[in-house]
Amino acid sequence: MMTVNEVITLDNMIEKIASLLPRQYRFVTMTVVDSDTHFDIYYHFDQNYELTTLQLKLEKGAHLPSISGVCPPALIVENEIQDLFGILVSNLNLDYRDHFLLSADAPVRPFCRVPGVGVSILETEKSGGQS
Repeated sequence: MMTVNEVITLDNMIEKIASLLPRQYRFVTMTVVDSDTHFDIYYHFDQNYELTTLQLKLEKGAHLPSISGVCPPALIVENEIQDLFGILVSNLNLDYRDHFLLSADAPVRPFCRVPGVGVSILETEKSGGQS
């Protein structure tokens, strides 16, 4: 079970995350959950083998400010999030523009839920391909 240590907002997220780093917190990763009406974004940090998690609720269609300016390793996960969930991350230090993990002919936003179904769509065969 994951423990959320603090809920953050778009207004205070950069400040809250930036305040962890001088106190010897280490960025671990980010997790995204498609909650139908919004995305739950979890920022995970470690200090002395204890995980600290910050939660951000992001409305669908809203831009996610990049934390790569204060935490450079985050740009890897932020590019993955853009590819897999279609969340636009603004002010990325290095932006692969939806081609960090996915090729040009890959499914678009493969980790987003299909409205009303609650599962992800993955294209397994290209149309016009062999059976």
